[in-house]
Amino acid sequence: MKDLTDYRKVYEKKQLLESDLPENPMELFQKWFYEVEEFRGVEEPNAMTLSTLGADGFPAARIVLLKQYTYEGFIFYTNYESDKGKAIAANPEVCLSFFWPNMERQVIIKGKAEKLAPNLSDGYFESRPVGSQLGAIASEQSQVVPSREFLEEKLKAAEAKYEGKEVPRPDHWGGYLVRPEKLEFWQGRPNRLHDRIRYSLQSDYSFTIERLSP
Repeated sequence: MKDLTDYRKVYEKKQLLESDLPENPMELFQKWFYEVEEFRGVEEPNAMTLSTLGADGFPAARIVLLKQYTYEGFIFYTNYESDKGKAIAANPEVCLSFFWPNMERQVIIKGKAEKLAPNLSDGYFESRPVGSQLGAIASEQSQVVPSREFLEEKLKAAEAKYEGKEVPRPDHWGGYLVRPEKLEFWQGRPNRLHDRIRYSLQSDYSFTIERLSP
């Protein structure tokens, strides 16, 4: 047993005021992302938690890497036949979250995930290192395997098959675009009176902006 009740942190680096808010939340996300990169201290600022609802009724969360963001939303790539791919196929409503402790910030995004067009997935797949391309072919993500050696043998077989050749993107691997419907920006503040600002998408594609109690 370990008692963690004495863990304490004072949040006092930044603030988030209504006077500083753009009308479009993606502009604020871009500003925060640039600041996280500039301030450093986070090894992978594009690491985000993807939460889905599984067929068993349980939510599942895992870290994936953001590969692009635009005014349309947030893009990541994975195996469509993995647990998260199957969950998204059954229920495209997902949640993304970023935690950047170096800036005492968190961003939570709720939205719907949709597959990218095949040519966009092709373009990103072609940019990946060959080892990553072969890994996507060798790995039946989320499936039970008998051993580590089994995976390594599948990778060797893929290496032999495509030696000296272009590695094609497998049909079961590609990108998702998460179109945000709600975005919450959290900025740590002293005395636990944190700043929480929520953007909500409206039918005319504008966003309402609300402050939430911490």
